[in-house]
Amino acid sequence: MNLVLVLGFILLGVGSGAAIAYVIGASAITTFWLYGDSGYWAVLPQRLFSQLDVFAFLAMPLFIFAGDLMNRGGLASRLIDFSMSLLGRLKGGLGHVNIVTSVFFAGVSGSAVSDAAALGNALVPEMRRRGYSLDYAAAVTAASSIIGPIIPPSSILIFYGALMETSVTALFAAGIVPGLLLAGVLMVMNAYFAWRHDHPGGADMDIPPVFGSFVRALPALTLPVIILGGTLFGVMTPAEAAGVAVFAAMLVGFVLGGLTLEGLKDSATRAAVLLGALFIILCAISTFSYLAALQQWPQAIAALISAWGLGPLGYLMLINVVFLVAGMAMDVKAAVALFAPIFVPVALAMGIDPVHLGIVICFNITTGLLSPPLGGVLLILATTVDMDYWRLIWATLPFFLAEVVLLIVLTFIPDISLALPRALGLM
Repeated sequence: MNLVLVLGFILLGVGSGAAIAYVIGASAITTFWLYGDSGYWAVLPQRLFSQLDVFAFLAMPLFIFAGDLMNRGGLASRLIDFSMSLLGRLKGGLGHVNIVTSVFFAGVSGSAVSDAAALGNALVPEMRRRGYSLDYAAAVTAASSIIGPIIPPSSILIFYGALMETSVTALFAAGIVPGLLLAGVLMVMNAYFAWRHDHPGGADMDIPPVFGSFVRALPALTLPVIILGGTLFGVMTPAEAAGVAVFAAMLVGFVLGGLTLEGLKDSATRAAVLLGALFIILCAISTFSYLAALQQWPQAIAALISAWGLGPLGYLMLINVVFLVAGMAMDVKAAVALFAPIFVPVALAMGIDPVHLGIVICFNITTGLLSPPLGGVLLILATTVDMDYWRLIWATLPFFLAEVVLLIVLTFIPDISLALPRALGLM
């Protein structure tokens, strides 16, 4: 009954337009107040600080800072030129370039919204100039931006790992193959649409030379190699790798002349603001998860699942539905922080691998960025390219459905995610 009451408070608060962090925290506190649990107030401050005192959280703002510095340093155009030199002569070449550039961007920013904004500004106008429709150019940009949070360094994987005490390094390794598989699926779809709609491309395209564009893009391509090599082979922790990434991004930006002191200041301010917003969410979720533990909601869900007769795969599909719906209406990190403490313990008790579960949840929740009513990628891209929001949703629908199918495949075949972490001895 308490769970229904809290969720009712949260839905009312979200419907009123209030910030999700305030809604979650206030709903949990109100529930304690209504039930007269005064002992909770004495424990709350310690609970809040212990939730924030996690070393892995340090990596997230640093990776955000590094990604922003790289973008301000002018490396986006270098990555696009290099992708164009490799794939520009294929039929529908700019669509392939869009997808491959998102793979490169994933190693820089790890953020779907940032990738969508950057590629929306850079590639969508170029695709339109070369004969693509606005609908398709925006749709493929939105779909490919989802690669960012899956291929490391990924802020959502760091967030999940720190929140649920799962190895961030193992999650990084587990995200590589699904992210590349997603890129492959999108490229196959792009090739089909290029054939069906006669998209531009061919030998007459204006293509930059491969070697020259590779040399110009090398600083941006080197950074993910440093980060992944350092973390996956145990040279650095994710937080240390994030610090190295910030230093490298500053060095590259200043050497190439794209980064200024004013840009450095703006980038640091943005990272600090995002960190503050994240910590507010974590404090609210700490309040909520403490209430969930005291009220034994995970145990109640476990009993319900047992009564339904759901096995591990059936429960994973239920989790997929919950997180996919949550991703349609909530901020990605807020949805993970709200529902993971309730549903994940039950999954772990059923013997589901925590790394596989983390990849499924993070892939799922980021797919929600492509779905109405509050898909973050759709909102930012519709604004960036000046396109009607619902028209963009319709254009993106085939890619969204393909990503849902891939999510189901990842759910039923854990080895896709777990093969690389096992090979590296991270399991």
